[in-house]
Amino acid sequence: MTVTFAPSARSSVGIEWEIMLADRKTGDLVPRAPEILEVVEDAAQHERHTVTGELLTNTIEVTSGVGDTVAAAVDDIADAIRAIRTVTDPGDIELLCAGSHPFARWYDQQVTDKTRYHKLVERTQWWGRNMLIWGIHVHVGVEDVSKVFPMINALAAYLPHLQALSASSPFWAGDRTGYASNRALVFQQLPTAGLPWPLETWSEYEGYLEDMVRTGVMEDATEVRWDIRPAPRWGTIEIRACDGMSTLPELAAVAALVQVLAEHFSRMIDEGCELPTIQPWFVRENKWRAARYGLDARVIVDRAGTERLVSEHLREVVAELEPIAQELHCAKEFAGVVSILDQGASYERQIRVADAADGDLREVVQHLIREFRGGPTLREHLSVG
Repeated sequence: MTVTFAPSARSSVGIEWEIMLADRKTGDLVPRAPEILEVVEDAAQHERHTVTGELLTNTIEVTSGVGDTVAAAVDDIADAIRAIRTVTDPGDIELLCAGSHPFARWYDQQVTDKTRYHKLVERTQWWGRNMLIWGIHVHVGVEDVSKVFPMINALAAYLPHLQALSASSPFWAGDRTGYASNRALVFQQLPTAGLPWPLETWSEYEGYLEDMVRTGVMEDATEVRWDIRPAPRWGTIEIRACDGMSTLPELAAVAALVQVLAEHFSRMIDEGCELPTIQPWFVRENKWRAARYGLDARVIVDRAGTERLVSEHLREVVAELEPIAQELHCAKEFAGVVSILDQGASYERQIRVADAADGDLREVVQHLIREFRGGPTLREHLSVG
């Protein structure tokens, strides 16, 4: 099977953000995506952004155009949110994002009426019906197909860092799970989801796709749901390991980290350097540790098995790669990584709100709604609550 990797501009950026729709008063998820899309989908045809449906009718996804900078992609996302609010605000619908909804249950939700979604649920059954999860996807352009898998294998060592920064699913169907990112472990139950196979060349990837299509596992490359994957149609590497980000600045920070890491490894290839990788079993262990402990995880950072607190390692990475962020004009967004470390990731903030509210998860939902709107910070909320 021959799969063409489309031409794309090096280190260009695209962002996808999956967003929940909730009742303004109760915080319950509402199946209102179809009516919202009727209004905004056509209008978006004339914009750089797109607004589309997802597996469940309680979700809409906004996607940026191709940005030369993270700021350009984030501006597209902000434009899309403003367009959506022209419909949701009068309809008493609130927007929020996290890896999971704190108390919603799968059997109260509706699947979007599309053949591909019905086929997914029919095949995967209970796990497919439990995909009550939200995430972000960050695309980075790669100008040479021969770079794709060396870069993917190097970036895999940083998936726990990205997962920990974005972790926002500590609650599941009303329970406190003990995980910073319960979403990470739920999503990998789908066929073809989870960590990528350690392929080294594009021809190996084509062979993988041929095997999977021939045996009926999938129809095409879009059904590869790895935590990091090639996106041949766009000529990008796509990071899919992250929980849904709760705020736009946090989304920008994670996108900047992805862009900077990708450019760093691309430059190493240009200089003739071998990219650093770690063993696949370390990659797998790191995923579990980041899902369980979030920013308190101790992750394995090299082939010798050196373990580091992920938050400390992130600070070092930011300091080391800040010059690249300056060159890519994303220094402001890149600095947001340190802001997340200083203020706490979304899972930490949600747990603090739940504790302050004696475990009332409806308060957690209202907190997420305020954060999405750019309302009071956690510290302000707790000081006046």
